[in-house]
Amino acid sequence: MELYLRWLDKHDRALGEESPMGPILCAGADAEQVALLQLDEKSIRVAEYLTELPPLPVLQERLHRAIELAREHMAKQELKGMVAERSRSSRRE
Repeated sequence: MELYLRWLDKHDRALGEESPMGPILCAGADAEQVALLQLDEKSIRVAEYLTELPPLPVLQERLHRAIELAREHMAKQELKGMVAERSRSSRRE
């Protein structure tokens, strides 16, 4: 996966496009193994998919957590954009 992502990044990425990301879907993921492999640093993401729907309270908790994580990620991206814009503005002055 890492070799493929590096090839895509070097040969197939368009100007202004972010680096490619490789999702790996699995029925079960050992969080410790995923952390030890440091896949996030390599643009490889591991996601667990459900083969059966969990009980409603578990599903609701997972959905709420996913929404929280997405909001946190969006806030970080907005902050990065604001910092980058300030940096560009200060260089122009």
